[in-house]
Amino acid sequence: GHGPAPMKLRDSPSACPALWRSLPCPPAELRLDLVLSSGQAFRWWESSPGAWTGVLGRRVWTLRQDRDRLWYTVYGEEEEEEAAKPDGAETDGILRDYFQLDVGLPALYRAWGRADPLFRKLAGDFPGERPVRGRGVLPRLPLTTPPSPHPAAGVRVLRQDPVECLLSFICTSNNHISRITAMIERLCRAFGRRLCCLDTRPFHAFPSLSALTGADAEARLRALGFGYRAKFVSGTARAIAEGLGAEGLRRLRNVPYSEARRVLCTLPGVGAKVADCVCLMSLDKAEAVPVDTHVWRIARQRYGAVLGGRSLTPRAHQEIGDFFRGLWGPRAGWAQAV
Repeated sequence: GHGPAPMKLRDSPSACPALWRSLPCPPAELRLDLVLSSGQAFRWWESSPGAWTGVLGRRVWTLRQDRDRLWYTVYGEEEEEEAAKPDGAETDGILRDYFQLDVGLPALYRAWGRADPLFRKLAGDFPGERPVRGRGVLPRLPLTTPPSPHPAAGVRVLRQDPVECLLSFICTSNNHISRITAMIERLCRAFGRRLCCLDTRPFHAFPSLSALTGADAEARLRALGFGYRAKFVSGTARAIAEGLGAEGLRRLRNVPYSEARRVLCTLPGVGAKVADCVCLMSLDKAEAVPVDTHVWRIARQRYGAVLGGRSLTPRAHQEIGDFFRGLWGPRAGWAQAV
């Protein structure tokens, strides 16, 4: 037959509260709208105002924020009974890991602001920083004003699956977010396992390495409009499948940044910028600072850094990264994401 009828998209807990869970998460720690649309990950879509639907870890989720809570619902696979509800402790853990919620953002913003007046100007007064002017002992007031989220608060770095992150960022060269998003959607539909259908829209898992190592993978990617990136995507998938494996790639989380970067740069279509993106967003290298011409220009114009020659050589990459690491410290890549 034609398989089961499509499930309905759920856009807020009010309709079906039993299918939603929530985690404590104030806006100063996370702003879904800023993080999921910023070009870190390409598989989230604003399915209705304030609701973000996407694929994470071979499951389809809808997320939404309400004041100090992050609400989410997970859709079952079509074969499952609707009743097969995922284990809440497990799904909570997946989101905490993905958004790295154990890393407190306000303290980082304050440290970067102290180290860098330009950062402070950009990020504004971080909520909770202004002391209330009390006279002597009279007002026993808290030492902070009520927080008012400012435009740059809540921007954090995601912790993504390394294979998905690597293959996605190979597609970003000479490209822009809406086009990258469409390319990756086509990649998943063509090579990934179908997870479910919501309001007639199919959702697919990110392809496994083995799905992308077939003899015809490059030609199929070309047919999907990947252009010159087709041979890099299929070539890198093959190099990893035959070398490190997905598990070995993930284990680069445990080696020093310079080593992880060196390994990544041996792969087809991976230069310094892509390697730094993958290090920062999937391999726990918070000090990795992805450098492109835009970042290079900022380093020279706003910070007056005397860096590199006339073009963005590997040496200039290293010097600019070192400059920002010296300024912002061990989570320099997070500061740059803001």
